[in-house]
Amino acid sequence: MERTRGAGERDREPVARLLHEVFRDDPVSRWLFPEEAEREARHPLVFRAFLDTALAHGTVELTGDEGGPVTGAALWFAVAGGELAGGEPLGKLIAAAAPGNERLAAMGGLTGERHPMAEDHAYLQAIAVTPGRRRRGLGSALLAPMLERCDARGLPAYLEASSPGSRELYLGLGFTGLGPPLQLPDGPPMWPMWRPASGS
Repeated sequence: MERTRGAGERDREPVARLLHEVFRDDPVSRWLFPEEAEREARHPLVFRAFLDTALAHGTVELTGDEGGPVTGAALWFAVAGGELAGGEPLGKLIAAAAPGNERLAAMGGLTGERHPMAEDHAYLQAIAVTPGRRRRGLGSALLAPMLERCDARGLPAYLEASSPGSRELYLGLGFTGLGPPLQLPDGPPMWPMWRPASGS
């Protein structure tokens, strides 16, 4: 399994580029920003908001040597006491990145209804692997450090899969579905998933 490392400030730009590259054509991203010009302008800003929040209040795991190209990244948020760490700043950053985007608000409402906030947990916001390195175990390697920490602390994990392929990866790592998929209005499905801490 490939070695991972925690991200630092010098990794911010390479990770931001990777997130945009990987997710610009994701079904959910295309639904959020159906016009290509707007997607190219706004999509990177939304993912920078996610990245900045994970760097400040959560965890970012990377593959790739420091100072070299980043080949993969996993962004985790912390949820404790019924609140997302950095949640209010994140909301402001997203509002500034995509002002007036009603689809972002609709998605936030739908996912918020299903997100089990009552129990402390780690929230996988995004995982990205550069196209040339997929299907080589990098996704599992990126998730392993946080999942091991979750198990050691008795902490569950949560995510929303945005494709059938990613859902299969998460099923293999101990996640299970939380009810039927979410259906974005006139858009793609998303699969809320939960992983209890090992032994719980």
